[in-house]
Amino acid sequence: MAKNVIVGQSGGPTAVINSSLAGVYKTARSLGADTVYGMKYGIEGLLKEEMVDLDELLDDRMSIELLKRTPSSYLGSCRYKLPDPDTDSAPFVKLFNLFDKYDICAVFYIGGNDSMDTIAKLSRYAARVGSSVRFIGVPKTIDNDLCLTDHTPGYGSAAKYIATILKEVIRDSSVYNLRSVTVAEIMGRHAGWLAGAACLAAGEDCEGPDLILLPEVPFDEEKFLARVDELQQRKPNVIIAASEGVKTAGGVYLCDLVSTAGQLDAFGHKAVLSGTSRYLSELIHKRLNCKSRAIEFSTLQRCASHLASRTDVTEAYAAGGAAAAAAFAGETGRMIALKRIGNTPYQCITESVDVQQVANLEKKVPLDWIAPDGMHVTAAFEEYARPLILDELTPIYVNGTPRHVHL
Repeated sequence: MAKNVIVGQSGGPTAVINSSLAGVYKTARSLGADTVYGMKYGIEGLLKEEMVDLDELLDDRMSIELLKRTPSSYLGSCRYKLPDPDTDSAPFVKLFNLFDKYDICAVFYIGGNDSMDTIAKLSRYAARVGSSVRFIGVPKTIDNDLCLTDHTPGYGSAAKYIATILKEVIRDSSVYNLRSVTVAEIMGRHAGWLAGAACLAAGEDCEGPDLILLPEVPFDEEKFLARVDELQQRKPNVIIAASEGVKTAGGVYLCDLVSTAGQLDAFGHKAVLSGTSRYLSELIHKRLNCKSRAIEFSTLQRCASHLASRTDVTEAYAAGGAAAAAAFAGETGRMIALKRIGNTPYQCITESVDVQQVANLEKKVPLDWIAPDGMHVTAAFEEYARPLILDELTPIYVNGTPRHVHL
């Protein structure tokens, strides 16, 4: 039986994606893998036979600890879509020849919806050709939109960043006693999990955002302006958290009303979503005649490892380890999911689910977790998200800045 394994990372990075990589590596080695290979730049790099030997790169405990504290994708990433093998089997033939060449018994892919599509296709092809190679997906996405898992590694740390930075913005906006509106733009193409996390800025010392706009609710311009105007009658500084994916009832992204950046990635998703906060800020300024500003949190939401949630880091590592354990137990065509078994105290375990039921699907924010007026979230959302941002993992500082590892 083959004894080597290979792991890759795909899609947009997170603050904890490397913690999952560390989990795969450490567990695979402990279960008897002779060599753990890494794909450079995901499945696209593997097709070019671009690989590294992780045993040579992660050869001591400090390397693993630094890896867990390093943002972005250590191995590099891609947004490569495997074709349907019925129409183009060439990439599959090449990949399975490589698995034979390097004596690979298991393949792990850390990513989101599109990465699970890759695992689903590879596992189906393996069954068709009678290959014994096992394929396991490890969940990763700050968007938190994967099905069959309570939440995804990466979301908790992004939510912690959003809540922290928004709380600081709220403090900053209250300096002057004049009418003003601040619109913070938060990532989220189709699902509002990240924008909803803005509610976590609220506490004994902070009111949190006044309005939260989610992609799940069509944008009504007149209703929105009336609400902002009403808020300004009783408080000078209004704070709005808006998802970048907010659309009109007709399906037009607000960002497209100020930008022509409509390019699509390999999976047909909009590659650039930016401008929602600028559109809303200008709309408020023109219609309500008050000072307004737009802030885009942008990619900082996914790479701020100095604000990573320890809960998130721990669960990401556990998901990677569970993936390796599942493959060595004979499973294939599966994704590791997080299953919440308690809220007070918060408890979460891992389980494996059918990747075919995850690939290319999106989990939206439940409508009953959205306020009746569609411009905030309910207490149920906060109860769900709050445990995911708890505790911290302190960076290892060298010369005043966090130390990272990289290829």
